[in-house]
Amino acid sequence: MTIQRINSPVQSDLPISNAVLAGQTVYTSQIPRDPATSKILVDADTLTQVRQTFGNLESALRAAGGSLADVAQLTIYLTDPDDFAEMNQVYGEMFEAPFPNRATVIVKALMVPGMRIEIQAHAYLGGIR
Repeated sequence: MTIQRINSPVQSDLPISNAVLAGQTVYTSQIPRDPATSKILVDADTLTQVRQTFGNLESALRAAGGSLADVAQLTIYLTDPDDFAEMNQVYGEMFEAPFPNRATVIVKALMVPGMRIEIQAHAYLGGIR
């Protein structure tokens, strides 16, 4: 099986791929990075960071030939349990039933100070390919 890097609109300047396709499965991790500036929105409020992160997820999946409907599993990392309600609100706007399997994990910190959310997702494109 070959692993193919997905050229989504949001890319990191670190030696990582923000999305890869392995067989018919997309593996992606997303953060609140603005695709227009490549800056991580560390000074933005929670809702802005959450919306940007989910928007980046949707863009990565589209670049792979899929959509949010193809997501099988999400792991959402938050730095503050008080952010859960806003994250869940955006999640409910972005996904429809049947919803993906999801875990939400509260962590002490994420990679960049001020970053409040990171999402890891696995999506199966078997119905498309």
